[in-house]
Amino acid sequence: MARFDTNRSAEMEVFVRVVDLGGFTQAARKLRLTPSGVSKLISRLEVRLGSRLINRTTRKLTLTEEGQAFYQRAVRILAEMEEAEREAASGAAPRGRLTVNSNIPFGMLHVMPLIPRFLEQHPDVTLDLVLTDTLIDLMQERADVAIRVGPLRASRLVARKLGTSRMVVVGAPNYLARFGTPKIPADLADHRGIGWTFPRSIRGWPFKRGDRTEEAVPPPAARASDGEAARRLALGGVGLARLALFHIGPDIESGRLVPVLQNYNPGDREDIHAVYVGHTAPLPARVRAFIDFLAEHVRVSDPALKRAGDGKWRVMEIQRTRPIP
Repeated sequence: MARFDTNRSAEMEVFVRVVDLGGFTQAARKLRLTPSGVSKLISRLEVRLGSRLINRTTRKLTLTEEGQAFYQRAVRILAEMEEAEREAASGAAPRGRLTVNSNIPFGMLHVMPLIPRFLEQHPDVTLDLVLTDTLIDLMQERADVAIRVGPLRASRLVARKLGTSRMVVVGAPNYLARFGTPKIPADLADHRGIGWTFPRSIRGWPFKRGDRTEEAVPPPAARASDGEAARRLALGGVGLARLALFHIGPDIESGRLVPVLQNYNPGDREDIHAVYVGHTAPLPARVRAFIDFLAEHVRVSDPALKRAGDGKWRVMEIQRTRPIP
């Protein structure tokens, strides 16, 4: 079983001072201890190690072979401890490994393009980027930052809002040519949909009906594990999908996907947050730097859809504004 002794580093530091200063008295004066106290600490260290480290004579102290080896290693260890404390202190320069988890669409569109600039600004940071739509446990997966799209569960995590995006039901032109365009939500029963391989907080698709909101969803022709896979299935004409506008805005602008049932769209939005563990201790500098970098550079607004004179849908207010802190 490993031994945890909070005095081991103190013993090591006293030993190094004795060697550097050439005697117990000099070390005691520097460390504000008594010479007898220093002598007892060295003796206790030798007993614990089972080796004599210092040959004591009336004139001088000399290191044994074991003492010389221990001294060299102790100097390195104490230097590394001091450096570790400096790096962990607030205001330290960002360095070390940073693990970021993001859902696939947001990671591909908004996080990955920013990585080169972030690493250029912080060359001592090594970044591990994991893209998955699976909801992870930051503590269990040892992730520093995670991007969450949609409602946040109650937790001890700290969240910083990066933006928001409307949801929209879309289909590819070849799908709509084959199955027709739904006119009312009830028509979805005769259509094909793209669902999810994982459970969602809302099983159906919400639609407004007067002052009420009701749910409807087409029978799934396929299920996807992530938003990008669902987008590609929709582009291939497999079925209708309900996706975030930040993800499929360019597809709508180009006509590759066509919004449907817009008269019934309740205008619901999905908020986008960066979440991290930050309640119990100061954030490591690398985590704070990345959170601040995202808040400054990520641009996700809440655009609306409008049909233009040529009949095509346009994503309006595409000029993205700075997100809410």
